[in-house]
Amino acid sequence: MINKEFFAALDLLETEKKIPKSVFIETLENALALAYKKQYGTSKAIEVLLLPEKNAFKINAYLTVVEEVEDKDTQISLEDAKLIDRKYKVGDRITEEIDSKEFGRIVAQNAKQVIMQKLRDVENSVAYEELAEKEEDLLTCVVRRIDGKYVYVEIKKLEAVLAPNDQLPGDKFYVGERIKVYVKKIRQGSRGPMIQVSRTAPGFVRKLFEMEVPEIKTGQVVIKGLVREPGYRTKMAVYSEDPNIDAVGACVGNRGLRVSSIVAELGGEKIEIIPWCEDILEFIARALSPAKVIMVEASEEERNAKVIVKDDMLSLAIGKDGQNARLAARLTGWKIDVRPYSAYMKQKEEEDASAAAGTEDNASEAETVSRNENQDN
Repeated sequence: MINKEFFAALDLLETEKKIPKSVFIETLENALALAYKKQYGTSKAIEVLLLPEKNAFKINAYLTVVEEVEDKDTQISLEDAKLIDRKYKVGDRITEEIDSKEFGRIVAQNAKQVIMQKLRDVENSVAYEELAEKEEDLLTCVVRRIDGKYVYVEIKKLEAVLAPNDQLPGDKFYVGERIKVYVKKIRQGSRGPMIQVSRTAPGFVRKLFEMEVPEIKTGQVVIKGLVREPGYRTKMAVYSEDPNIDAVGACVGNRGLRVSSIVAELGGEKIEIIPWCEDILEFIARALSPAKVIMVEASEEERNAKVIVKDDMLSLAIGKDGQNARLAARLTGWKIDVRPYSAYMKQKEEEDASAAAGTEDNASEAETVSRNENQDN
């Protein structure tokens, strides 16, 4: 016999956790069958059946009817089975109930452990299915523990890891603090869902803008491109098909309130929002903002652009440690070579002078040839 409270507990789990009682019973039956075989050292095929209506269980040893026996402990030939009952056919089971009162103690020992493990497995599975839809999304979570440089947060009762390379340079966290993270990757591990979250991924900034700017969420403003060097600088290109909507202005917000709240979340990371343009030459020029560009020459085949700026704009166009030009190149997908106007003009003058000299040499050579021809005549 099994205690009535045992089955009552299964009923309660079904009500509270919305997990069918049959799931637990099937799992427990399989676990107890293995436990019986281990306890009594038998290699027979064993099944344990729980009987909720009787608050009891029973143990069956069984043989499977087959054409040719490969395992005498678990199989019986069709010929031998028909000697027992002519109705037997291949695939049928011949069962024998085993009387084992002593095994009741093992049932009690294993039941709670097996059910708790199954409960964790089912909850993890449900949580994984719910979280799978949240991949590449922005979530607010709670910091549960900090282990060295690794921060562990709780998402829907599951633990997610915020690795050092996914933290902004100025990030400081405290246990119990609520923080925003970007769900970078979710995969099912042997111990449940493994969740990687980030605050350095470009998607983190993209989702912050979607949350802060209604026009982006509704699709009236589209983020055409976004690149960043986390903690330092982000460049974002935006566009709207509606001529009445200022895409950049919508992202900046009245008095800069929208973008400033995002900058605060990013710990002061600089954000540049530029209007996207289909004309690649114009887009490259805009991507080098805040520098003013004089001219852009581009090679479509090599996707290489030569950008000319005023001399006093050169450092601004390149940026500290080349950051501005580097981000502009990533945003546009083109190689960008920034040159000052004076160097460009000097090179052009040299090229013009070389071309002129070449023309004079050709003219002189032609005159010499003509003179020689006249002398021959």
